[in-house]
Amino acid sequence: MKDQGIFRCHAAALALLLVLAGCASITPAPLDERSAAAKPAAAIASKDMYLVKKGDTLYSIALDHGLDYKDLVAWNAIENPNRILIGQSLRVRAPASAVAGDAVVVRPIGTGAAVEQRPLSGGAAAAGAPGGDPVLKREPKAGKEAYSEQALARAQAQPKTAEPVVAAVSKAEAKPEPKPEAPGEAKSGDMAAAGSEEIPWIWPASGKLIGTFSEGGNKGIDINGKAGDAVLAAGGGKVVYSGTGLRGYGKLVIVKHNNTYLTAYAHNQNVLVKEGQSVSKGQKIAEMGNTDADQVKLHFEIRRQGKPVDPLKHLPQR
Repeated sequence: MKDQGIFRCHAAALALLLVLAGCASITPAPLDERSAAAKPAAAIASKDMYLVKKGDTLYSIALDHGLDYKDLVAWNAIENPNRILIGQSLRVRAPASAVAGDAVVVRPIGTGAAVEQRPLSGGAAAAGAPGGDPVLKREPKAGKEAYSEQALARAQAQPKTAEPVVAAVSKAEAKPEPKPEAPGEAKSGDMAAAGSEEIPWIWPASGKLIGTFSEGGNKGIDINGKAGDAVLAAGGGKVVYSGTGLRGYGKLVIVKHNNTYLTAYAHNQNVLVKEGQSVSKGQKIAEMGNTDADQVKLHFEIRRQGKPVDPLKHLPQR
């Protein structure tokens, strides 16, 4: 009995080893490969999104991306523009639904002209009698003549009827002649190709230059002056921001000139324009001041696709 118990223990141990060996032979699911396959999609999505960091405001994010802050409000369904959260993900590119041409227009199939139906008349109408519906043309009937050498000669001697060419001539005459282009007239494609995003800039103030652009430092230039001196729009465009929502800028005006360029005018004493207002190059948009600054000056920036560029490389020399 003792030997039988030992045999049973050995058999149970052997069975356990076989089960463990079978489990070890099972290959785990390639989780790493699935994660790697998902990474490109996440990278693509991140290009359209921005993660809010400490110190960000909706207005600073819009300026850094070359956008109107109202677009950010619309794209992200933000109820209070003055309240965003650290770690919040914001869309900084227009969603696909906002792009023109995405909508599919379904049009009903057009109905062709109705087909006129006429009953087939018989009797006198079929024979072409007056007042009947001449659906079938019976006259003239071809004459019958007995075959003979003389009849064959007469048939061969008759001239062949020429094919009608009136329709072809009419079509040729009806074709309009090509209209010659007027000298100097440009086609619409040429006009689009001639367009440019570059701006013919002017200086926004007449004071002395006291601060220059530096990578990672001053994002624009500083021009001194007296309180109340005119601040001019450096180019035509639309006011996309007017307020004090950006820390360090004081009373600020931002003008969007096209899809490429924005300009910012900071530390103003008074702002003379409103958001959404169109301004022309050289128009007085503010008065110089020292709001959020240690002296009276105009801080001026040019942003290309949201990135600050050196204004002195764009403004005319003076």
